[in-house]
Amino acid sequence: MKTVGIIGGSGFIGSYVTKQFLDNDYIVKVSVTDIKKSEKYQHLFNLNNSDNLNISSLRVENLEVLQEFVHDCDIVIHGGTPFQLEVADPQKDLFDPTITGTENFLHAISEASQVKKVVFIASVAAWNTNFPLPAEGKSIQDVFSEQDTPFISSESHPYAQAKFKANKMVEQFIKDNPTLAFEITSVSPVMVMGKSLSNREDSTSTGIQYLFKNKIAPNPFIQMFYDNDVPMAIVDVEDVAKAIYKTATTTGQHGKNYLLSSETYPVSDVSLMLNHNPPKHQPTIVYANNLAKTSLGIQFKPVEETLHRYSS
Repeated sequence: MKTVGIIGGSGFIGSYVTKQFLDNDYIVKVSVTDIKKSEKYQHLFNLNNSDNLNISSLRVENLEVLQEFVHDCDIVIHGGTPFQLEVADPQKDLFDPTITGTENFLHAISEASQVKKVVFIASVAAWNTNFPLPAEGKSIQDVFSEQDTPFISSESHPYAQAKFKANKMVEQFIKDNPTLAFEITSVSPVMVMGKSLSNREDSTSTGIQYLFKNKIAPNPFIQMFYDNDVPMAIVDVEDVAKAIYKTATTTGQHGKNYLLSSETYPVSDVSLMLNHNPPKHQPTIVYANNLAKTSLGIQFKPVEETLHRYSS
């Protein structure tokens, strides 16, 4: 049996990734930041084949522990960077774990002789830190694809800037190391929505769905979505996990970074669908998904199905 290490494997996306690998008979190592908070990972033991599941404590800022975690893995998935919109200290809460963590991770995998495949769960912010607003020079109707030039703004949310910079570190690492013994591939999902596998109430992804469903604006950033009826590019959490699994188990993907996206609707329609009402507009495709469809064989669920599942 092959072993996969999933950093952040108990989170919203990570839980579905863990499920994918357990369902396919892998030994699955999942890292959590605090082993004492069992409520954050206990749901994983309800999954099929959970006898093959191992949970360990890890902070990506700790290089020594990170090296120990990856040394016996055939595949490593890195999804351990925090998704936070409310941050008191961007440097401490976002930039350090994202940037330093990525730097440590790249060092650790370069010394792990058993690793054959690495997948980074990046973000649409690796392509456009203005998301969900368009990149500079584009309108809300323009399609953004992997052929476009990545865009970063110092005015963007710190989370988006951190993910963009981390992705640039990965790209530079690949350029600086042309003879790696393993493949590195990234996936960049847009707004990930759907039903959580856990009952946690502190997930940013499920929290955003709750806000949109009930039209709550706890801060000016969320209020901006309602005021401008911002078009939201959405992807189903289960489809993201399938894409990660396919990426991790398919060769010939080295250096690629796939946009993962289904349809785009204005946030007013997102609110309607979260309440099991039909949307008023036809969906559009703003973030291209052709590359993921053709190379990974992913068929993205309609957004209406995704949002109905959240409330089911």
